[in-house]
Amino acid sequence: MATASLSIDLDAIAANWRALDRASDRAVATGAVVKADGYGLEAGRVARTLARAGARQFFVAVVEEGVAVREALGPGPAINVFSGHMAGDTQAIAGARLTPMLNSADQLARHLEALPGHPFGIQLDTGMNRLGMEADEWAAVAEFALSQSPRVVMSHLACADEPGHPANAAQLAEFHRLTDGISVPRSLAATGGILLGAPYHFDLTRPGIGLYGGAPFAAAQPVVRLSIPVVQVRAVAEGESVGYGCSWVAQQDGAIATLSAGYADGLIRAMSNRAMLYAGDVACPLAGRVSMDLLTVDVGHLDHVPDSLDLLCPAQGVDRLADAAGTIGYEILTSLGGRYARHYAGDAG
Repeated sequence: MATASLSIDLDAIAANWRALDRASDRAVATGAVVKADGYGLEAGRVARTLARAGARQFFVAVVEEGVAVREALGPGPAINVFSGHMAGDTQAIAGARLTPMLNSADQLARHLEALPGHPFGIQLDTGMNRLGMEADEWAAVAEFALSQSPRVVMSHLACADEPGHPANAAQLAEFHRLTDGISVPRSLAATGGILLGAPYHFDLTRPGIGLYGGAPFAAAQPVVRLSIPVVQVRAVAEGESVGYGCSWVAQQDGAIATLSAGYADGLIRAMSNRAMLYAGDVACPLAGRVSMDLLTVDVGHLDHVPDSLDLLCPAQGVDRLADAAGTIGYEILTSLGGRYARHYAGDAG
């Protein structure tokens, strides 16, 4: 079979959620971010696993994702939508019982007019300048908005993966300034914020990348293994080039394995000539450019070329691969393509 195999350990996702849940006080609820189709690992399966682990608050990016997660979970858990209540979203929000995080006075007015009494939350901008009401806008609507009983008031940290960055303390102080004294539950911390410690936890945390084995949660259990079949092995002589653009040239006689995956499968071209694949614990350099359907790998140092090589495995997690490609683990995970034969292990509940 020429299809690469993507193995996903649902028990590891549950274990990572429990570990991040234990990282905060029992009075703090721990939610789960399952946007981008569960970071590329299938939101429905991931959300059901996390619900069985104990998560009762889920977060998605857009309403369409929320509808899919509601279909997977059924009634009960809260499904919160970061993009808020956009024009045209009303029917889906009501039908799937979603909770939009309202990002502006306009969204607040739209929601309360279209769905009076329907749950909502508020998102504030504390310095990231991305989503949420800024201080002046919040001051103008806060009294009225709070009188409508929002479920949560939240913000998001820009630099939580850098514990010493001054923006963390600045955003924490701004969040306090904007929200101290309110009786509504508050949320500031995603994975990185949880690891910054108790001052950032408030009433609800929202772990995302850490659930899937990514930094900055260094203690995370690995979640994915990507094994790519070897289609062909050929000898190469010193001085011969490999792949498009002749960008890799053999420095000695050796062997090249051609593997069945490429950028059509989400293996970004920035990995070219930089990433490693693994035969067990033995690293094998990617030789030449990533092409649409194929990788070429230097295997001249192996005594035996196995039927497949691993790109993601215990020897190389998403962040180590991301470092080689000059990106972040989020991009590696969410780029994993649809041609893989996916295998889910664990969480048989």
